[in-house]
Amino acid sequence: MQIRELSIPDSYEITPKQHPDDRGLFTEWYRFDRLEEAVGHPLELRQGNLSVSKRGSVRGIHFADIPPSQAKYVTVPHGAVVDYVVDIRIGSPTFGLWDSVLLDDVDRRAVYVAEGLGHCFVALTEGATVSYLVSDTYNPGREHGINPLDADIALVFPPEAGDPILSPKDTDAPGLIEARGSGFLPTWDAARAFYASLDEK
Repeated sequence: MQIRELSIPDSYEITPKQHPDDRGLFTEWYRFDRLEEAVGHPLELRQGNLSVSKRGSVRGIHFADIPPSQAKYVTVPHGAVVDYVVDIRIGSPTFGLWDSVLLDDVDRRAVYVAEGLGHCFVALTEGATVSYLVSDTYNPGREHGINPLDADIALVFPPEAGDPILSPKDTDAPGLIEARGSGFLPTWDAARAFYASLDEK
């Protein structure tokens, strides 16, 4: 298993080693100990989610209040998506920037998204299936979104995704600047303090 930090601090690409044979293949797609070595603290799992999406479907940009927010470990057992990590932490050296990873059922990569970061993906195939483990249960009162078509963030969707399909919740979400002005974006200092508290456990 190879773990590489993305250009957005506190997010990682995980590439598992696959073991094919004449029956198919085997891979370890999640290892708590290897992830802890990279991140600095264990990922305490509280919930597992799965979504199935039409080609072109965009889900995100989503995040939750910190603390405790929601760290995510995302993989794709079927199909393909482009997964985006967006830095929405006010004061971060990469605030407003993003990085992306192709997640599919060929390389079987995963992405780790720390608490306080924005997360989004676009489905490249019909029936793209995304599985994600999260560090806390869903709490609608603490969940927020940023419009994934916001020009200030300027996510780039591959042409093979086709026209983006968004939910009303995501199209009605504010842009980054409006969200910042509303005061509900996490801060870099609060995120770092929360990560430090997890390191001490």
